[in-house]
Amino acid sequence: MNENKLAKVFYADLWGLREGKYKYLFGNDVLTMQWQELEPIAPYYFFVPKDFALQAEYEKFWKVTDIFKEWSSGVKTHRDHFVVGFTKEEIVQRLRVFTGNLPDDLVKQSLNLKDTRDWNLKEGREKVKQEKLENKIYPYAYRAFDNRRICYSFSLIEQGCDRWDLMKHFISSDKGNIVLVTTRQLTSIQFHHSFVTNKISDMCFISNKGRESNYFFPLYLYPDEPVGAIHELPLRDKSQLRRISNFTSEFLQAIRESLTSEPAPEEIFYYIYAVLYSPGYRKRYEEFLKIDFPRVPLPSNKEIFEKLSNLGKELVDLHLLKHPSLDKTEISFPKSGSNKVEKVIYDEQSQRVFLNKEQYFEGVSKEDWEYRIGAYQVMEKYLKDRKGRKLSLDEVNHYMKVAKVIRLTIDLQEEIDKVYRVSENLKP
Repeated sequence: MNENKLAKVFYADLWGLREGKYKYLFGNDVLTMQWQELEPIAPYYFFVPKDFALQAEYEKFWKVTDIFKEWSSGVKTHRDHFVVGFTKEEIVQRLRVFTGNLPDDLVKQSLNLKDTRDWNLKEGREKVKQEKLENKIYPYAYRAFDNRRICYSFSLIEQGCDRWDLMKHFISSDKGNIVLVTTRQLTSIQFHHSFVTNKISDMCFISNKGRESNYFFPLYLYPDEPVGAIHELPLRDKSQLRRISNFTSEFLQAIRESLTSEPAPEEIFYYIYAVLYSPGYRKRYEEFLKIDFPRVPLPSNKEIFEKLSNLGKELVDLHLLKHPSLDKTEISFPKSGSNKVEKVIYDEQSQRVFLNKEQYFEGVSKEDWEYRIGAYQVMEKYLKDRKGRKLSLDEVNHYMKVAKVIRLTIDLQEEIDKVYRVSENLKP
């Protein structure tokens, strides 16, 4: 055997029912199998078939980690059931138990808390005596379109897992920051993994699948804000905070060269967001979106940039629930009752989403019902995550609003795709 000669790699797979697979395997061996020879390509060297014909084209685009200076994954509390809640009052009740006079053992049992390598309940209870924990309860982007509350205290969340170095830049939505959320790898078949937030955000915001860690890329950084000052933000005039763009100088230089001018940071952000929502972009580069951070092409001209940026702005406003069209919705919740989520069922014929035997939301199309952001089927997950709870009036209205957001998102994606395909000279 020539030791200097590289080995060849072959691949085969079987699809179907177990019985058919057994029959094929019993009737064949390594010599009679139908093998496909692979040509693993750097830098990934995959041992499965991949269509990398567009690799040279795609690698000319800008990777999001080269577009933004600072980024990280989201918050990992290790104890969501304690520090995260649907309401502030819910968390306050738990904090009263934690800071009360009960012995440590009873507190552990009552709140289902355990010591970990980096967090100790006894030490945590001592530390919080110096804090005003109720002032550290903030809005929390827990899942897509599912904002909750979090007690964001370093005494309750391990250092490092709090992601403070990044979260401090958007700890309050009043600061005017917006944050791109995406993933590095996919276990899902298709790329639906881009979204936006303006709040402290969970590591499973758009996906809780093993390899689909969520990463956050803020538009602005607030470099001069010390820890104490930011935690007191609700008491300060946030409009006076100094901020700088989070775009790298190299990326801004490339934008200037492409457009002969430098647009406002928000306009660039909206352009990026629109591209990531183009169905044509997602389909064309699906193999690459499965294995690394997304890459974004530079705008081919100013007209294309402005069109995509304007559409991206509409999309961002929709996803942050700020779009003026959301004041009215065609979705209804016609039946009064307990509002308790018992069993979530979708009926395609009547376009109804049932939360119990009597009550339902009406006017939800199958396309809207099945729409995904990241790993989540949004309309289903919001209700299933509330199984056993009674929906408040705010939650009912929120759900109807989200249904309209999804419908308008699908419509906008079609518009975005028309512009994107022209920009990249792709067939309709």
